[in-house]
Amino acid sequence: MNNSVTVIDNRTGKSYDFKILNGTRGPSVVDISSFYADTGMFTFDNGYTSTASCTSSITFIDGAKGELLYRGIKIEKLAEENSYLDVCYLLLNDALPSQEESKKFDLELRHRSFLHEELLELFKAFPSGSHPMATLSAAAAALSTFHFNHLDMCNESEYQTMARRIVAKMPTIAAFAYRHSIGASFIQPDITRSYTENFLYMMRAYPGGKMHVDPDGERSIKEIEIKALDTIFTLHADHEQNASTTSVRNVASTGAHPYVAISAGISALWGRAHGGANESVIKQLEMIGSVENVDAFISRAKDPEDEFRLMGFGHRVYKNFDPRARVLKNLQVQLQDELHLDSNLMQIASKIEEIALNDEYFVSRKLYPNIDFYSGVILTALKIPTSMFTPIFVIGRTVGWISQWIEFKKSKGTKIARPRQLYLGK
Repeated sequence: MNNSVTVIDNRTGKSYDFKILNGTRGPSVVDISSFYADTGMFTFDNGYTSTASCTSSITFIDGAKGELLYRGIKIEKLAEENSYLDVCYLLLNDALPSQEESKKFDLELRHRSFLHEELLELFKAFPSGSHPMATLSAAAAALSTFHFNHLDMCNESEYQTMARRIVAKMPTIAAFAYRHSIGASFIQPDITRSYTENFLYMMRAYPGGKMHVDPDGERSIKEIEIKALDTIFTLHADHEQNASTTSVRNVASTGAHPYVAISAGISALWGRAHGGANESVIKQLEMIGSVENVDAFISRAKDPEDEFRLMGFGHRVYKNFDPRARVLKNLQVQLQDELHLDSNLMQIASKIEEIALNDEYFVSRKLYPNIDFYSGVILTALKIPTSMFTPIFVIGRTVGWISQWIEFKKSKGTKIARPRQLYLGK
């Protein structure tokens, strides 16, 4: 049988053929959908390291080459030449917008950024001091009660309305979750401000919408800050079938409301091994304390008997430099120059980076700095509270999740996600 893989059961000598399917890029896959029916056995793949769970045309990663593409366009090009909202349009429509389309998309999201007044009561149900991610997940799920009609969609216009609504509202939900966590009053969106600037405004403004003015008279929200955060949103917009995206698709397979699926993705992203990693990076840098202590912690990281591990190095998929990390490294240099930053955490991070990029232990194991290493330092430089690192990840990733949800719902022959197991009990 051509273009197939033959599996031989050594117990019986019986052989089975399974088709090889080829994509446009990346490894081919073996179609084992009939494996159990043919052999009476399951396959075992702990952590799904060798399993393709779906077909997709949204995002492609080549871990060996260190490449990331959205709809066939390299992430470096998008981060340099396009705004985050243009990237959102690209993921939702499979094409970058024209100038007119970009303007209309921007204006639509500005007007959709407001929350229903009754939803505000949900924030008050959480105790002050609650982590914003808990509130964010609950609020995303609660949105399904205000827009229940999104459960049954039958045309592209309805899909686009549903997607644009959640993308527009997520920065507002995140900002409100933060302000409730510190006991501050909510700041409503300002439709005269761009998507990213508006989020910073809702985070920073005083009651009445008044902004702090620096002693030198400069704007309290600088263009470089907006550009930096917009770039971070772009770099987080989608990342193939990671844990949170797989969670969204799995929940989608049950027929649940799209915003409930997004809520599941938020909860999955909160984990320290996933979206919470950049928060852990900063906590570790704070623990190291000073540049003088770096060598000692590097030695601990290389000691096989020590459980200490450097956060922000290595990646499950990338076995070369994370292309998103390259973009952020350049951005970090720009921020240092334009904002005159020279913080203690940046000095510690720079020292660790210098050692790791030249030390045989890290190089041979391909433990390069990843996006979490740089994003945590940059967000700290932007005076973003640590508790908001993962919510910012959520804002950026929402468009990826909802694009994946739409793709799943439009796919023919989809089934409810139902992995099997190797039973070892009594």
